[in-house]
Amino acid sequence: MNFEEWLKTVPEVIRGDVLWKMEAYRLAVFAGDVAWLDVTKLMTDRRTISLSDQLYRAIGSISANLAEGFSRGTGRDRARFYEYALGSAREARDWYYKARQVLGETVTQHRLQFLTQIIRLLLTMVPDQRGSKGGVKREDVKRDPESVSGQRANKVAETAAKYLSNIPLP
Repeated sequence: MNFEEWLKTVPEVIRGDVLWKMEAYRLAVFAGDVAWLDVTKLMTDRRTISLSDQLYRAIGSISANLAEGFSRGTGRDRARFYEYALGSAREARDWYYKARQVLGETVTQHRLQFLTQIIRLLLTMVPDQRGSKGGVKREDVKRDPESVSGQRANKVAETAAKYLSNIPLP
């Protein structure tokens, strides 16, 4: 399954929310679905059962923190949750690296690159929300969530798209 095919499976109630316009959120939700397959494989090896739990918690935390942060009223508050998402993305990348013996090189490299793209998006969103790069007004976020991450994040998202074309399965 690739990203475009996966998009068609996401319920309208989720796609219809203004949060869905945020590229980092869409990628994080997709990462959660992809991780489900990886975690299922990791659970078959007794040595990686605990790792699989940590990985799935970290992956799930990315989109959850983006969703909660998006709903906050101030840029500083949003930035705090986006930072939590950033920490979870880095944690998930770390767990994927540790899982490489079971998942294999192709799957691991794909996941590491994909999570790095999410991390890059988040690295543009946090300073934007903190106001250190001109800031974003809440009204702009309501109109267009993509403005949160600006042009820099759009370029990163385009790069991320190439990693989503064909997802290696574990």
